[in-house]
Amino acid sequence: MPEHRSLRTHAAGSAMDLDRVVLTLNELIAERRPAKLNSTWILRHAPACYRFIRKRIRNEVGAIDWDQVTYLLDFEHQRRWSPGTGRRHGARGHSEEVALILNRYRDKLYVFISAPECADRRLRDVISIALVRVAQGGNTLARKELTRLVGYTVDDWLDNHPFLSRWKGHEEELRENLEGCIRRYRYTGSFIQFLRKTLEYAARGIRPSMVLPPEDGVFRGSLKKR
Repeated sequence: MPEHRSLRTHAAGSAMDLDRVVLTLNELIAERRPAKLNSTWILRHAPACYRFIRKRIRNEVGAIDWDQVTYLLDFEHQRRWSPGTGRRHGARGHSEEVALILNRYRDKLYVFISAPECADRRLRDVISIALVRVAQGGNTLARKELTRLVGYTVDDWLDNHPFLSRWKGHEEELRENLEGCIRRYRYTGSFIQFLRKTLEYAARGIRPSMVLPPEDGVFRGSLKKR
């Protein structure tokens, strides 16, 4: 199709950067409307974009950072992303993988305690998604570290949002929901928002009368201590 060729020419003939890659992919996906979207589809239909991503967009453990790309796609296009089963990348040990992520953001981890600005919330997602991907590859240390960090965010929700405060006193169920979110999260938007929506939905099954008084402190820090 002429339009398809023009999109590829546009991408290949201009100075490439991530914004241009995302614009090109959004246009191409809207035109072709594939049922499923993955790296093979991008390589076949937008090779210049794929080459840029493969060369320039890498995560802390050296793998192509498709999360950085899909996060910027239009939401309806994010939902088409189907990368297949995850694979471990490289031969790094569990502790080294986690250290590569945390050392990069060591002075930014406060965003799990307080994220008042959009840039803070975006950074919180970047860090959490990086840990999610490593955890999904079988790294139990990444799962524990993510649980510890997200625990600060969850504590804030329970203290400041009456509906979510229903989770106080139900730390084991809360942990199960968090670990389920780590396993199920794919490539659609914010992991933190995915977790929050999951907890909001599951909280409907917790009767307010079952909530322990805040001063009991049953939940406080329970996620972070393990």
